[in-house]
Amino acid sequence: MLHNFEPPATDDEIEAAAIQYVRKVSGATRPSAANEEAFDEAVRAVTAATRTLLDSLVTKAPPRDREVEAAKAKARAAERYGVRATASG
Repeated sequence: MLHNFEPPATDDEIEAAAIQYVRKVSGATRPSAANEEAFDEAVRAVTAATRTLLDSLVTKAPPRDREVEAAKAKARAAERYGVRATASG
């Protein structure tokens, strides 16, 4: 999730999400040489569309804190996978 964080999502975070999406849709972690241009163009298009979406969304909810959300995600993962959460990692 990239919406409603303070500070807002960075260009790198948006591009990383776009890469993840294109990999999921294409079924390829790394495109073949023949598909590299199409893959890269899809990443650019999804990145631009995501930035447009994030810039257009409005909410009345207060922005979320990245550190708090990361701690919650870590606790959920620990519970889900039966791993004890630690402060160091």
